[in-house]
Amino acid sequence: MIKDRLRSIWKLLNSPSRHFSLMFLTLGGFIAGIVFWGGFNTTLEATNTEAFCTSCHEMKDNVFEELKTTIHYSNRSGVRATCPDCHVPHNWTDKIARKMQASKEVWGKVFGTIDTREKFMAKRRELAEHEWARLKANDSLECRNCHNYDSMDLTRQSPRAGSIHERYLISGEKTCIDCHKGIAHKLPDMHGVPEG
Repeated sequence: MIKDRLRSIWKLLNSPSRHFSLMFLTLGGFIAGIVFWGGFNTTLEATNTEAFCTSCHEMKDNVFEELKTTIHYSNRSGVRATCPDCHVPHNWTDKIARKMQASKEVWGKVFGTIDTREKFMAKRRELAEHEWARLKANDSLECRNCHNYDSMDLTRQSPRAGSIHERYLISGEKTCIDCHKGIAHKLPDMHGVPEG
């Protein structure tokens, strides 16, 4: 029964059109493609805003409140990093890959695994470690969208910071997240984690 039904659908889709010209079908397919692409990109950009990220209370009441106290949120230049600036790559292919990863993170919202402050704090270290590993794996790509080593004036940094940046960033031995964990959000309980 199901096999016959699938066969008839395939036959319908595979047979030539009796009512529409090839030009009409080609043009219709082209227009449908544009509509699909426009809708896809509109949705992609709508989910790539701070308003979207903080629409769930798990983020708004926890990490977003912490961000508000940092220089990434308020500073003398008025340039502010939003959630997607630090957590979503800017180039398209990396952005799509990150969005696919983030779809797994929606699980915590849908199934309530982090829906209270207590549950969030209990999973905070695990969540942070996943993000740190992601940033380490992509050589802190999101940091480098704004902080370019080639544009750094090491003479205007403290001697210690300039020396460390020069040593580790040129060699590629370390990346931003190795030293700058907790720069925009509070560190989770790091008890039992070796220094290094």
